[in-house]
Amino acid sequence: MKKTITTFRQAKMNNEKLTMLTAYDYSTAKIMDEAGIDAILVGDSLGNVILGYENTISVTVEDMIHHGAAVARGAKNALVVVDMPFMSYQTSAYDALINAGRLVKEGHAAAVKLEGGTEVCDAIKAITNAGIPVMAHLGLTPQSVNIFGGYKVQCRDEISARKLINDAIAVEKAGAFAVVFECVPAKLAALVSNILTIPTIGIGAGNGCDGQVLVFQDMLGMFSDYTPKFVKKFADVGSVMTKAFSDYINETKSGVFPAAEHEYKISDEIIKKLEEELK
Repeated sequence: MKKTITTFRQAKMNNEKLTMLTAYDYSTAKIMDEAGIDAILVGDSLGNVILGYENTISVTVEDMIHHGAAVARGAKNALVVVDMPFMSYQTSAYDALINAGRLVKEGHAAAVKLEGGTEVCDAIKAITNAGIPVMAHLGLTPQSVNIFGGYKVQCRDEISARKLINDAIAVEKAGAFAVVFECVPAKLAALVSNILTIPTIGIGAGNGCDGQVLVFQDMLGMFSDYTPKFVKKFADVGSVMTKAFSDYINETKSGVFPAAEHEYKISDEIIKKLEEELK
């Protein structure tokens, strides 16, 4: 059954946990969809894990459209949420609406996600008023990594904790259908989750959130540049891939691959006739 923002609302009401993973291509999205994932996030984390950037800041709207459309073709049931990249919504509510519209029309997103609290509420209102669902993102917001001075846990002091609460209430009032909490103390995330009527999705925010999201390369051990504390490796696919690539290289160089079972046949008589003609 196709998942929608109504699925998210009902899950919150029924106290059912929501599941979300990132994906950036058709094949991965198809596998996740068949496994029964609730939502797929086409994250601007593709800047790190797909494009090799140091952060997400260099990701463009065109990047998100390209990868979003690929994921949407593979996800028949999961809700596809596409990140709005840096400077695609911060300049004005008008720009935010135009770029969100492109992500829906060209990137086939079912919803968009943007980072920030009260400062982006005008953008959330403009986008949702146009009929495009918005997922908010609070706590560690990677597009603001230069302000934070790195990827650090947020909201540990009273002032920043209060700001998280106020921002969460504000984005809900602005029309967000859900909010991601990243790198937020678990007890604080649980407290805010109980206040809100919209579901919270945690990444490094504890089990008190209404759902969880992970970068799929992290949870499969495929990205080794750095591993956040909150990541659990559900499989070491990275090691399996490395061995498979190594075996392929060795068998190809030694002549073991391709073997007879991997080859297509032709009549020996035809080959013999061709050889005679070429003499």
